[in-house]
Amino acid sequence: MTDHDAARGFASLVVHAGQSPDPATGDVIPALHMSTTFVQDGIGNLRQGYEYGRSGNPTRTALEAQLAAIEGGAHGISFSSGLAAEDALLRAALQPGDEVLLGNDVYGGTYRLIARVLGPWGIRLRVVDMSDLEAVAAALAERLAKILWVETPSNPMLKISDIAGLAALGHDAGALVVVDNTFASPALQQPLALGADVVVHSTTKYLGGHSDVVGGAVVTNHDALAEQVRFLQFAAGAVSGPHDAWLTTRGIKTLAIRMQRHSENADAVARFLAGHDRVARVHYPGLESHPGHDLASRQMRGFGGIVSLELADGPAARRFAESTRLFTLAESLGGVESLLNYPDEMTHASVRGTELAVPVELVRLSVGIEDADDLIADLDRALSAL
Repeated sequence: MTDHDAARGFASLVVHAGQSPDPATGDVIPALHMSTTFVQDGIGNLRQGYEYGRSGNPTRTALEAQLAAIEGGAHGISFSSGLAAEDALLRAALQPGDEVLLGNDVYGGTYRLIARVLGPWGIRLRVVDMSDLEAVAAALAERLAKILWVETPSNPMLKISDIAGLAALGHDAGALVVVDNTFASPALQQPLALGADVVVHSTTKYLGGHSDVVGGAVVTNHDALAEQVRFLQFAAGAVSGPHDAWLTTRGIKTLAIRMQRHSENADAVARFLAGHDRVARVHYPGLESHPGHDLASRQMRGFGGIVSLELADGPAARRFAESTRLFTLAESLGGVESLLNYPDEMTHASVRGTELAVPVELVRLSVGIEDADDLIADLDRALSAL
C-alpha cells in the first residue's frame, strides 16, 4: 500500500489508490502499458513479476489495487466483464453438487450463468426473496447452500436486503456470502464492512461510468479464495485488457462526485414519478414509501441512480419506453447519460417464465447527471402522450 492508498476519505481513495506517480518520469497519471510480453533478466528472473499480458500487466495491477481500496478489501481482481468475474468466482468456490441460494430479483445474466452454463456441470440453484430474512433462514434450514448470492439494491425491482443480517445467517449455515454491489457502488455501500465475504461488480456500470468500457471485478479479504480466483483469471484468461483497465481507473476517479449527482437526480425523478397520475408504482429506495427505505438509510450513504416504474400495462410501458428523447432506450446503466430499459424484453429476457420474471408493465431508468429539470420534462412529455 502506498501513502496515497492510506488516505482515509473515500473521495481521496478513488483518486489516489493504486495511482502513485511514475518514479522514473514523474507522470502523475500512471502510464498505459500495452505490451503483451515483458523482458526477463535471465530465465525466470522477472522484473516486478511481469512475464506475459495474461498473467499480469502494470495497468491492470493499478486498477486492482484501486478496486480493493475502494471496497475496503485485501484483494481486487479485474476481469473482462462482470459475468467473467462471476464465473471465475463461482468456479473457484463451488464443486459439482454444491448449491447457490440466489435472490429472486437479480440480473438475468447471473441467473442464466448459474442455471444454464454451470447447471449442466452439476451446480444446483434455488431462489428466495433475499429481502425477507425469515424466508432466507427457512431456505437454509431446509437445505444448506454453499453460496448465498445477494443483490442490493436489486435489479430491476430495487429491493433492499439486509447485508449484515444475511451475512450472519449465511455464516451460521457455512455459506459464502456474495454481494453484487453494482447498483450501489462502493461510493454508497461497502458490503465487506457489513460482513459479506465477497463483492462482485460489473465495472461496466458505475465504476467505469461513461458507457465506454466493459469489465468486471471480484473483491475479497479471503486469501485462499482470492488465490483460486486469480488462478482462474490466469488459466481461463478472461482478463481486463490494459486499455480497458486504464479507462476503468479513469472512471473510478470521479465515482464519488458522480454518485452524488446520480442520487440527487434519481431522487428528483422518483418524486416526480410518484406524483404522476399515469404512473402506477415507483420503485426507489429513497422514497419514504419504499419498504426498504429505513434499511437503505442505515446501510447506504445514498440511494443511487436507478429508478423503476410501473405503468398501467405492458403496451403502455412499451409505448413509454419508445417515446422518450433525453432518456435513451438502451441496455446497461450507470453511465453519465440517462438510459431507459424495458427489462422484460431486454436485460431480463433470459428469465422469462422463471421465478425471476420481470413484470411486463415495468420500465427501468438509469438516471444520469444531466439537469434534473430536463430529465423530468422528458419523462412528463412521454407520460402525457400515453
